[in-house]
Amino acid sequence: MTSFKYAAKDPGGKTIEGTIDGADRQQVLTELRAKNLVVTSIEEAASGARRPKKYGSVKSGRAKPNASRTERVLFTRQLATMVGAGLALLEGLEVLADQAETAAFKATCETLVREVRSGCDLSAAMEMCPKAFDELYVSMVKAAEISGQMDVILIRLADYLEAAEELRCEIKSAMTYPVVSMLLVTAITAFLMIGIVPDFRQVFESLDSELPPLTEFTLGVSDFMASYWYLGLGAMVLILGAANMFRKTERGAFLFDQASLKIPVFGPLYRKVALARFSRTFATLIRSGVPIMGTLDIVAETAGNRVVAKAVLASRDSVRAGNMLSEPLEHSPVFPPLVVRMIAIGERSGALETLLEKIAEFYDAQVKAAVKGLTSLIEPILITVLGIMVGGVVLSVFLPMMDMVGKLSGQ
Repeated sequence: MTSFKYAAKDPGGKTIEGTIDGADRQQVLTELRAKNLVVTSIEEAASGARRPKKYGSVKSGRAKPNASRTERVLFTRQLATMVGAGLALLEGLEVLADQAETAAFKATCETLVREVRSGCDLSAAMEMCPKAFDELYVSMVKAAEISGQMDVILIRLADYLEAAEELRCEIKSAMTYPVVSMLLVTAITAFLMIGIVPDFRQVFESLDSELPPLTEFTLGVSDFMASYWYLGLGAMVLILGAANMFRKTERGAFLFDQASLKIPVFGPLYRKVALARFSRTFATLIRSGVPIMGTLDIVAETAGNRVVAKAVLASRDSVRAGNMLSEPLEHSPVFPPLVVRMIAIGERSGALETLLEKIAEFYDAQVKAAVKGLTSLIEPILITVLGIMVGGVVLSVFLPMMDMVGKLSGQ
């Protein structure tokens, strides 16, 4: 038998240190986990003080702790796997720090290792890296420490992050195509109007005939763009800058979010995305044991839309007053009757998190279907716009020539 020194967290979040005998490290970990303890470190008693580990090839230098979405998802999944396999929390963090590929993420992992080794809770260590771990993440880890189900809640958190990232990527891919296409259409039209159309002015003037209205309009726009392009560019920058500044205000941000839900074609998609995010975040936090009031605060903060956040905060005040969660949501234009009724049923039956997960799955499927439909709808619209803009310029150039050919044929 070998003696092992260990440090662990009990269900109340209190740090426990001690010595235990066992045949090997795995047996000791199994015994400690059977006592509902979250093991943070374990080492042979005879091995003396544990030396800080020297990490791999990526040098963090003065990089500030941070993590990309992909790094955060991968970190959570790997840490959940290692803790579930019986590896001590500190050792798992050391492994992740050793394989970090970016300086910022390496600095994040090293901060976690340093703080956990000194006896700090993992959730408290994560609070020191706010750019890497948001309030939702920290709250779920804190609930895991209290419940002693670190591996279970980390897996649940990894599932949540992966689902959220998948949804974000689908929306991003759906928006990339129309944005790039419109930029190309605009660039092509500007090139024709500034670089091609002015060369035909002298040809048209030599014809000594009245030009068609479309040609006159195109030449006028071309002259303006060639002579005063900086005014148009300046006006565009000014408008975008003013809109961005207004959006940074509380009132402006709310109006922008409210308008985004009413945009034709895209509005219903944004609404479904907001409902999917609300339901999945709410369900994940409730199932992980986060208190309802804290859950509502986090859901409001991470809603991604201030109209949704306002409705959630109103429901929080209702719950604090002892009322049902679903009552204030019924008066919000964002939440359809189906969602409100399912939340009300969940409250009465005690299966709120289950029904919220069903709502999230439903709207995830709706978003995927809407993205596919939007992609198929945008393509013919863009082709039509391109045809009108480019075809209009080309037609305006060829109309006088066709008129001249017609006159010559008549003579």
